[in-house]
Amino acid sequence: MATIRQDDFIQSIADALQYISYYHPKDFIDAAHEAWEREKSPAAKDALAQILINSRMCAEGRRPICQDTGIVTVILKIGMNVRWDAEMSVEDMVNEGVRRAYNLPDNKLRASILADPAGERKNTGDNTPAVIHMSLVPGDTVDVQVAAKGGGSEAKTKFAMLNPSDSIVDWVLEQVPKMGAGWCPPGILGIGIGGTADKAMLMAKEACMESIDIHELKARGPRNTAEELRLELFDKVNELGIGAQGLGGLTTVLDIKIRDYPTHAANKPVAMIPNCAATRHAHFVLDGSGVADLPAPKLEDWPQVAREGGGDVKRVNLDEVTTEEARSWKPGDTLLVSGTLLTGRDAAHKRMTDMLSRGEELPVDLKGKFIYYVGPVDPVRDEPVGPAGPTTATRMDKFTDQMLAETGLMGMIGKAERGPEAVAAIRKHGAVYLIAVGGAAYLVSKAIRKARVVAFEDLGMEAIHEFEVEDMPVTVAVDSRGESVHETGPREWQARIKGIPVTEA
Repeated sequence: MATIRQDDFIQSIADALQYISYYHPKDFIDAAHEAWEREKSPAAKDALAQILINSRMCAEGRRPICQDTGIVTVILKIGMNVRWDAEMSVEDMVNEGVRRAYNLPDNKLRASILADPAGERKNTGDNTPAVIHMSLVPGDTVDVQVAAKGGGSEAKTKFAMLNPSDSIVDWVLEQVPKMGAGWCPPGILGIGIGGTADKAMLMAKEACMESIDIHELKARGPRNTAEELRLELFDKVNELGIGAQGLGGLTTVLDIKIRDYPTHAANKPVAMIPNCAATRHAHFVLDGSGVADLPAPKLEDWPQVAREGGGDVKRVNLDEVTTEEARSWKPGDTLLVSGTLLTGRDAAHKRMTDMLSRGEELPVDLKGKFIYYVGPVDPVRDEPVGPAGPTTATRMDKFTDQMLAETGLMGMIGKAERGPEAVAAIRKHGAVYLIAVGGAAYLVSKAIRKARVVAFEDLGMEAIHEFEVEDMPVTVAVDSRGESVHETGPREWQARIKGIPVTEA
């Protein structure tokens, strides 16, 4: 009979969350590298290179892979013979582990969790509480799965109560294009089939934590219906041509993971949850012998990948760029931007547009400026700022027309596509929208030389910062005429992909 000590359990949770903040699972590294080697789309290949370079940098520097260090999910299978040497409840111990991890001074993680979600939405300050699932199982150990799920990919979750005769393949192929690029592909699609709505959702989340093994499955062949479905979906989703970061390319998913459960004769519940390019999960078992052992991977596990240079890269000084120059940029152009950037995301945009509507002066001058949609991690040691990758831009779409019309803003930098409302506003005002690579937050932060909060300090990570950047890599996503690379890229590669092997090196 194992006795699990309170501090061992808490520290194991904390250690696991720190571990996954800067170490990609090796299966992800291998799969992303294989996708990079095979990729034919220059834009997608560059995005994959940035993800892999960022991953190695994070492993070396022990800093977060993504600025969105996630909402914590913990799945516990507690042996019925386990005894606890603890005064706290299991839930409280998990949350204390989260608290320790996210406030660790050497690698402070971003607090993203808001209490009162339908009201004040006030940050809890330490990323608690976690989402916890517990079950009692035979045995005398505690099996622990820990994940930190970014909000951008979680927002793309899909669920349907299909009719028994409906095709799951057809439903998935209908939903994936609707997800856009906000979930930071390439990644994994976790799918739960059966049970009830809540059971299907939990199975989809658990499936996201499984190892990537689609090529092994392809080599040995399927043994059941779920494996047949995995193989069919893997090929057909990649044939959509969405590609890395939605730029068009050969690899949209690195694997399809499926879990199923018996369901009612009248139902076919199906849940789909994407796991992004910053996939973060760990699995360990506590047997009473102490804190979980989480061995550091070898740096040799990371491939030496370099971005492929090109003569068409344009250097841009944001403090001197003219409207005419910005309007000359075309979708897909690669820029290295330097100069001054202002940041702002959901809460800051809501506050600014409310001020504009009341006729109040904004605390920052946006005329001729670019705004970066980001909520950075706090800096440690001599960093000017922590990892600072882009957030999903579509959440700012409803603010875009007013911001462009009333502030003189020249352009925006974010992640993934813009919706029709924002594209129309960009076209109307002759503005531009640029993207940075989601899942390359530490790499992006190395281009930020200075950072300071200039407005709305009370919003925490959502405050407005002023960044001084040097050679920050971005891609033109929507030009001043409203042409979007997220429309042209996937359309081109869906057509081209028919003649290219998608799943073979």
